[in-house]
Amino acid sequence: MEPFVGAGSIFLRSQYERYVLNDINPDLINLFLCVQRDVDSYIESVRPYFDGSCNNPDSYYAIRNEFNQTRDVYTRSVLFLYLNRFGYNGLCRYNSSGGYNVPFGRYVKPYFPEKELMYFAEKSQKATFTCLGFEAIFDHVRALHDPSQIVYCDPPYAPISKTASFTTYAKGGFQLEQQQTLADVSKSLAKEHGISVYISNHDTDFTRDIYTDAEVLNFKVARNISQNKANRKKAGELLAIYTPENQTNSEDTA
Repeated sequence: MEPFVGAGSIFLRSQYERYVLNDINPDLINLFLCVQRDVDSYIESVRPYFDGSCNNPDSYYAIRNEFNQTRDVYTRSVLFLYLNRFGYNGLCRYNSSGGYNVPFGRYVKPYFPEKELMYFAEKSQKATFTCLGFEAIFDHVRALHDPSQIVYCDPPYAPISKTASFTTYAKGGFQLEQQQTLADVSKSLAKEHGISVYISNHDTDFTRDIYTDAEVLNFKVARNISQNKANRKKAGELLAIYTPENQTNSEDTA
């Protein structure tokens, strides 16, 4: 179970019998569903955007405007992939009105991920995709009463500083209160239902505080969000692990 599937890195690199992959961003889930249903047609629809004719600011902003105006699910799924590959640093960002607002990326030749789409389509046959809030996914996990489930959460990260917050991946954002709620429901799921939960996040005083009841692993990772390679530094991240065992142990210690 992934309440914040994003690009699906864990899904694509793991081997489980079944997956429930959720994200609050409907454009992302629509893209995944279109690829799952008919990857060949999807590839042929998106291929022309990678022939070089759309790799300029005028085309990009015209396509971005088309994306923001259309409500057709399939058209949005095709344009969403284009915007992701040609937009600045691969960002996915919306304004307060729900309009996609990532600027043009100015790449020499954006890569057309045909092989990746084919692989995703094959593996996605094991997956169910949903577009819900994370708390609804936790409710679903509880209702199944299956301790063999694994829940991995990769939420929008808590800001490293007050000026470094980025929560506009989907309209409405992801605030500190929701970070706390995620920690609380993860603890409850492990303690009361015997289901393990793993959460990735920035390593900050705030996250260490909210994950007090979890086992926490700390490590450094490269950050690619800066366009200037010289400014790309390693950042501290953590993995908070809630298991039935460590919840029982923490209570015994208390």
